[in-house]
Amino acid sequence: MKRYYCFARMRIIRKVLVRSNTHLPAQFLNYADFLWWKARGSPPRTPHLIKQRTVAEYGERYGLHTLVETGTYYGDMVGAMRSRFAEIFSIESDPELAAHAARRFGPYPHIHIVRGDSQVLVPSLVLHLTEPALFWLDAGYYGWAGEQRTRERLDIELKAILSDTKPHIVLIDDAQGFNGLNAAPTVGEFSRQIETSFPQRNVEVAQQIIRITLRNQSP
Repeated sequence: MKRYYCFARMRIIRKVLVRSNTHLPAQFLNYADFLWWKARGSPPRTPHLIKQRTVAEYGERYGLHTLVETGTYYGDMVGAMRSRFAEIFSIESDPELAAHAARRFGPYPHIHIVRGDSQVLVPSLVLHLTEPALFWLDAGYYGWAGEQRTRERLDIELKAILSDTKPHIVLIDDAQGFNGLNAAPTVGEFSRQIETSFPQRNVEVAQQIIRITLRNQSP
């Protein structure tokens, strides 16, 4: 019980720090959360620091200079990746969160906070990209309690991304939400769907992150 309340307080403090534009203390809390996660034996919940490292790793591995994110939230991922990518697009449907992120990242001309529906904006953005991008899909498709769970939004976004001629790489957060409940597919069903519809693609899952890459693509 004490551990639960400690984690809850840490999340509240992190949100306050992020909202006040103090990125370094907020990132320090991400490190603290990571150490606490390690101390507990690395349970299924993936700390945000691992997610940041995965995004950075895949960007470097495949030589990608553009990052597209769905679900800006408090801007943790954008803040952590701001010096790692030449261009960052982050889509947020919540007006307050989008406005906050726009203010926070206003001084960075290579960061674009886009307010709106990701299933509309992702296909449009794909058409305007001039080079392959890394897509970090983190808009609570099946992983957030209280969110409307429908396959349509994610399917629309993935079809636009994976049908494009550019070899985009896709990472999807919250694989634990792909559990076959409440209209969600299982991870196995989702993987088979992608690999059947896009035979040139390979799907792997690690640390609760779904990774969609090109078969036989040399990093």
